[in-house]
Amino acid sequence: MDMNLQPLAPTCFVSGEAFVEGDRVVSRLLRSASLEILRYDMLEARVAEFAGDGTLICSWVHSYKPKTKDENPDRTLKLTAENLFITLADPLNEPTPENTRLLQFLALMLERKRILRPKGRTSDGANNIYEHAKSKLRYEVGVGELDPAFFLAVQEQLSVLVGVPKEPEVAVVGAVESGNVTEQESD
Repeated sequence: MDMNLQPLAPTCFVSGEAFVEGDRVVSRLLRSASLEILRYDMLEARVAEFAGDGTLICSWVHSYKPKTKDENPDRTLKLTAENLFITLADPLNEPTPENTRLLQFLALMLERKRILRPKGRTSDGANNIYEHAKSKLRYEVGVGELDPAFFLAVQEQLSVLVGVPKEPEVAVVGAVESGNVTEQESD
């Protein structure tokens, strides 16, 4: 799952104020009516004033750091399941039910791809611990109930993020003899 994402804005979407190093910035991904994924960056103090059109996919809070000259902008624009997980799992982000559910799903997916390695649970049993294979950094992800309701909610979140698959068209082929009508899928 890859998609292009706008880079971090240098100014607050709500107020237009320039970000200063160390500012707490809230980043939100929304899917517009035209199915485009849009990123909005704003000062944490201005979140209540934000009115974005679209469906909220996820959000995270981070400290603003200006870009360095040697940073590769093309690489940071590509949003993959791996870097979405790393962004959302950052300990500085306050967990929300939506982000936690998405993190749990991404952790399962990345564990299967051997990008994350399970390392047990925290001492209180509330979080699973995963180690990132490349960086060896450890992330804690809330333990959740992987019931049908969980997967339906994740499916809804992912459909907002990547779109809803087209339903196959069903053509009706009449078999008039014997009065039966059969359905056949068409491509």
